[in-house]
Amino acid sequence: MTPSLRLATPHDQQIIEQILRDAFSRYIVRMGRKPQPMLDDYSDPIKDNKVYVVERDGTVQGTVMLATDHEAMHLEILAVAPSAQGSGLGRMLVEFVDDSARKAGYHTVKLHTNVTMVENIAMYSRVGYVETHRIEENGFNRVYMAKNLG
Repeated sequence: MTPSLRLATPHDQQIIEQILRDAFSRYIVRMGRKPQPMLDDYSDPIKDNKVYVVERDGTVQGTVMLATDHEAMHLEILAVAPSAQGSGLGRMLVEFVDDSARKAGYHTVKLHTNVTMVENIAMYSRVGYVETHRIEENGFNRVYMAKNLG
């Protein structure tokens, strides 16, 4: 079945948080603590229409959270259930972010990830993101990246 993307609802919060736990728990040992996506409360971003889910075969299998400022769209969180990783859903979500940014009039998408998440850094690099800087912030060693949409 073809995947479909939609705004998350409060009913989706539990499965979103489960996907985030499942997708990010492998980094706990590397980081020595839970990654930020496992710590945040998603109820307000869901209510504010900033969170989307991707469904396939009637099941939520991925999520993405967006934010904006005066200069860019921000890819705040992107996660795919481990059972669906490698199936193209991550790329679909990245393309959705790019399209959303263009439709909103932005020419840049920004994100940050943890330096220990080398797989994520490599994936974002493959789809056009370039590292802009690294910084220690709130106890996390973060890599900031940006993508010019042209």
